[in-house]
Amino acid sequence: MAVKQWLLRLSIVVAIYFAFQGGEYTTWDLYRQKKREEVLTLAIDSLKRDVDSLKALKRSIESDPSTQERIAREDFGMVRDKELLFRFLDPDSLKSRR
Repeated sequence: MAVKQWLLRLSIVVAIYFAFQGGEYTTWDLYRQKKREEVLTLAIDSLKRDVDSLKALKRSIESDPSTQERIAREDFGMVRDKELLFRFLDPDSLKSRR
């Protein structure tokens, strides 16, 4: 009789273990997937903010004259009438030209 009780208790323990850890995904797998989902959700939110700011920058470049002028001056070295452009070079860059 003691063997039957022992087997019954063992089968109950195995059933409880299988309920938590058995099947296609274990409890640990589900926990890791939940954490991975949280990380990916944060990454998606960050990328959405980046896309929104880039869209705003694109609209600004396409339609805002002051932004267009700033980019033309900073990136392309453009000047207005009667303005002089001074370029300062590093001494190291002069040595590499010789």
